[in-house]
Amino acid sequence: MANDQVFTFHNGVAVPNIGFGTWQIPNEEAYGAVTIALKTGYTHIDTALAYKNEENVGKAIKDFDISRENVFITSKLPAQTKGYEATLAAFEETVSNLDVDFLDLYLIHAPWPWDDIGKDCTEGNIESWKAMEKLYKEGKIRAIGVSNFAESDIQALMDACEIVPMANQIPFYVGRVQKSLLAFCAKHNMVVEAYSPLATGQILDSPKLKKMATKYDVTPAQLCIRYCLEKNTLPLPKSTNEERILENSQLDFTISPEDVQILDAFEDIRAK
Repeated sequence: MANDQVFTFHNGVAVPNIGFGTWQIPNEEAYGAVTIALKTGYTHIDTALAYKNEENVGKAIKDFDISRENVFITSKLPAQTKGYEATLAAFEETVSNLDVDFLDLYLIHAPWPWDDIGKDCTEGNIESWKAMEKLYKEGKIRAIGVSNFAESDIQALMDACEIVPMANQIPFYVGRVQKSLLAFCAKHNMVVEAYSPLATGQILDSPKLKKMATKYDVTPAQLCIRYCLEKNTLPLPKSTNEERILENSQLDFTISPEDVQILDAFEDIRAK
């Protein structure tokens, strides 16, 4: 795994260019999965309070032979948690669960609660962001960002707060490229992190994708993850299978510009 390759946030903090995602990994499986990921060479682990697995994610990192400074840990403020004091309390819960003194990256998980998508929570997001700015200035978080935020959600923070988000973690994969949002993030020097880079597995059976993967002598999953890097996004593949965890990090190839264009033109699988 090429951990010498990094993305750099606009504050100068570097993050390994592939992360190990733990969404949908139950707490009882998280210890083993994260241990395998670390053994395989991942040094960037992504979790969230909402995943309910922070405890075993943190325990796996602590038990593994790696110093805290050499592993990049991301967690997230729950989507329904809005407000200054509520954010400070949620952060303390997360660092307690993980048993760490600081986070490398902390994100607002979504601009609205998952059970009320689209609700206007601008005021709450601003107050949460101000709390995160405080934690950042105190050195408790090395970088702060958002997740699932559209351009207007990010703009609202920039209009009311001091610090431009350093990252936006969004669903990004072959067939869902979010061109406008990517351009907006690039304009403001925000790293885009690509969660569900395999479209939760839905795209891997595509005959066109399989044919292209064969051309590069890689798996469809490797092609999809490499595509994220070709689009200057940071992929967060997830698996609990040791062979796939290793495979997902072996991306020592490049996709030709012509083939990137073909992948750009894939139909969004959500429309099917």
